[in-house]
Amino acid sequence: MNRRKLLKTGLTMAGVAGLHALLPPWARTATPAAHRGIAALSGLEFDLEIAHTDAIIDGKRGKAVTINGQFPAPLLRWKEGDDIVLRVTNRLQEDSSIHWHGILVPFPMDGVPGVSFPGIPPGETFSYRFRVPQNGTYWYHSHSGLQEQLGHYGPIVIAPKGADPVQYDREHIVVLSDWTFDSPHRIFSKLKKMSDNFNFQKRTTGEFFRDVAEDGLGKTIENRLLWGGMRMSPTDFLDVTGAEYTYLVNGHAPAENWTALFEPGQRVRLRIINASAMTLFDVRIPGLPMTVVQSDGLNVRPLETDEFQIGVAETYDVIVQPERPEAFTLMCEAIDRSGYARATLAPRAGMAGAVPPLRERPLLTMKDMGMAHGAMEGGKGQKDGGMEMSHESGMDGASSQPKDAHAGHSMPQSGDGAGMTGMQMHPHRKGPGVQNLAMNPTKRIDEPGVGLENVLHRTLTYAQLEALEPNPDPRPPGRELELHLTSNMERYMWSFDGQKFSDIVAPIVFYKDERVRLTMVNDTMMPHPIHLHGMFFDLVNESASHKVRKHTIIVRPAEKVSVDITADAVGDWAFHCHLLYHMHAGMFQVVSVREHEHGDSQ
Repeated sequence: MNRRKLLKTGLTMAGVAGLHALLPPWARTATPAAHRGIAALSGLEFDLEIAHTDAIIDGKRGKAVTINGQFPAPLLRWKEGDDIVLRVTNRLQEDSSIHWHGILVPFPMDGVPGVSFPGIPPGETFSYRFRVPQNGTYWYHSHSGLQEQLGHYGPIVIAPKGADPVQYDREHIVVLSDWTFDSPHRIFSKLKKMSDNFNFQKRTTGEFFRDVAEDGLGKTIENRLLWGGMRMSPTDFLDVTGAEYTYLVNGHAPAENWTALFEPGQRVRLRIINASAMTLFDVRIPGLPMTVVQSDGLNVRPLETDEFQIGVAETYDVIVQPERPEAFTLMCEAIDRSGYARATLAPRAGMAGAVPPLRERPLLTMKDMGMAHGAMEGGKGQKDGGMEMSHESGMDGASSQPKDAHAGHSMPQSGDGAGMTGMQMHPHRKGPGVQNLAMNPTKRIDEPGVGLENVLHRTLTYAQLEALEPNPDPRPPGRELELHLTSNMERYMWSFDGQKFSDIVAPIVFYKDERVRLTMVNDTMMPHPIHLHGMFFDLVNESASHKVRKHTIIVRPAEKVSVDITADAVGDWAFHCHLLYHMHAGMFQVVSVREHEHGDSQ
């Protein structure tokens, strides 16, 4: 923590109590009752109103987009199998919407303007009606403009219709988010002008001489030249950092000490939701192990760990069992270590655990540049397995064929994909939107989150996760698609296969009930949480029958990861990076699941 942040935290803690008594009730921070959770709504019918509401965040007044005047929005409690109605009224001066993240609803109820419905105009009401098809921990948020950044999000907990395989005595909802007092459109404008505008953690002259002492002058200079050639910084983990953001737990800044209560010996279920716009968090409770029991709403085989990375839009349910009547800190660091959200687990309100100092900010590596297996040893150049620069005129061998799912060429397959008709590779378009290519992308699901490679305690990896129940569709995929995550960081352009959504590209076409393998290659230097609406990803790993199933997957830099998808939901579905400003810049696509037509073949 630097001097500026230390002073800010101290002044905030001193000023919150005095400010609170002077504010009207609707604007008061929840600090005096910070052990209370998010107010809940339950039943079969819900009336939700979207509006602007003044809110006090970290002792300062801000303008939030709220549901029923709450920030975060109300906790919605549903029951699996119930038929529910949600009447949503828009009191904003612009269109709005609600997307039920991870809920397998009919596509007209999915809530994505321009894809599944027109949106909700100002002053109008839209009724969402559907049968709740599943159980678990989920969330909801706006899919209109940048409203999500301003507080338009809330948690969902769905009770199972049968017995819950997870045994616990008490539960707490933990919604992580990032808050800005600036206009999100102004933030986006700053990123377009200078993509590293918020990165104040770049390498220093002192670090240069330290690296010279450790690695020698030649290798140090070569390393700097490589990063300069990539037009990237090895400290560029997040586009918007703690220099701009206040990180929150259930709407509370760190100084407000939101508290989850327990009695010693209780099994406490923490339903952790990352509802932030742009921030991946590293989550740990020093001195208290966590048992992961659910990921993205679906049960997994219980797995004990000490820390996990949670991408934007992911959810993890963990069980903790504090035996001592003392306070524990739920520490949620931004992955670039520019700030943190925190909460306290304690037997009574008012207690506070020790807050560990922010760890040293990590650095991206040669592997994150696509230079796996020591490709740089011996002075090898970029073409020996690293990122290759793509000139604005395009990529060698690129094609300009339309982006239809059946276009492309066949490649022989092996392993789990045996029997597939081939890989349909979406060709990269030539143009300024593709800055780099990962020449040697690798499978990285057995690695911990970016920046957690060298911690001494246990860290969660995707490869460790296994579904509790057998996968519902054991069929091997009949077709494979390859899709590249692409960018030009200097111009803050984000896309799939070099094409941003505003280019009016053709949708990715699936056919009803087919089994498709989607292979994603990250040609960028940043991790991307990729989300598909309407269907789950079955992550391809060593498991044959218990692949972990997720609605959002972090694709690491220079990673090649495969997922199997059962196209059982006819309709048009959003497919995008869940980093809000990446999606806004163009990393968005539509997956169209169609009935088989005469003459179609797989």
